[in-house]
Amino acid sequence: MEKVLSVKGIEKSFKGTRVLTDITFDVHKGEIMAILGPNGAGKSTTIRNIMGIMYPDEGEVIFHGYDGKEIPRHRIGYLPEERGLYKNVKVMDILLYFAELKDYPKAKAKERALSYLKKFGLEGKENASVEELSKGMGQKVQFIGSIIHEPDLLILDEPFSGLDPVSQDVFKHEIRNIANEGTAILLSAHQMNLVEEMSDRLYMMHKGEKVIYGSMDEVKAEYANFKCTIYGRNSVHALETIPQVTRVEQSDMTSILYLEPDVEAGVWLKKLPETLDIQELTIDRISLHEIFIDVATGKSLAEKEGEVYA
Repeated sequence: MEKVLSVKGIEKSFKGTRVLTDITFDVHKGEIMAILGPNGAGKSTTIRNIMGIMYPDEGEVIFHGYDGKEIPRHRIGYLPEERGLYKNVKVMDILLYFAELKDYPKAKAKERALSYLKKFGLEGKENASVEELSKGMGQKVQFIGSIIHEPDLLILDEPFSGLDPVSQDVFKHEIRNIANEGTAILLSAHQMNLVEEMSDRLYMMHKGEKVIYGSMDEVKAEYANFKCTIYGRNSVHALETIPQVTRVEQSDMTSILYLEPDVEAGVWLKKLPETLDIQELTIDRISLHEIFIDVATGKSLAEKEGEVYA
């Protein structure tokens, strides 16, 4: 698979404090790569180094074979976490301005802008000023501005923040469509359910360092142990005595049993005591959200030996 972006061993310090240590990952053509971590993990600093807003103290960022100040950043789209549009400027004018900054043909940019405005439910808003738009509408306009020039790499920093569920769904499908057309996408977001659903690979950071790197399937297989949810009247004590159960969480009649690593789900289910009250039962792996919480709170996952690579 063609590498569009390679981040190799970048390190960054501010006033003697190390904030990035040996950050290394690739983003391939047509894939969605998630960069995750709790607040202060170093995600935004990493993105700013990629964008040339700042430069690493060590290591390098390579885009299409170029590095440093030679990177053709007009081939990169960027939606920053901190939104900002000129409030008294018309929507079409600002989108054409974004396209001009990227050396993109005006006529083609106007055609794409009208198409995306219609797709995002903003048809007829091209002559409205930004200050006339709702916050969600403004966010859609800024998203269009980040993709108006058909970038080879699209960096999205918290694209779902502040959006209602319907708009989140529109963004989710469009991001996947853009990846399917060949654009490499680097996605940073806190909505773990959307990240898990959309992303092909992930790079999880904690305190400026890598803790997990690999495909979603590899990460789930390596770090996401099984959990079993049982609906029925059962005592916590009875559930805790079941072999290979590490802990039990119970609320009313719903019990969640967290299982040891390497449990074979089919075999384990056959060994459940016949005395259990099982009205409903599901078994699946813990979610990316739960993995994220383990990392953010410094539980055993962050200290686990061994690494996952794509």
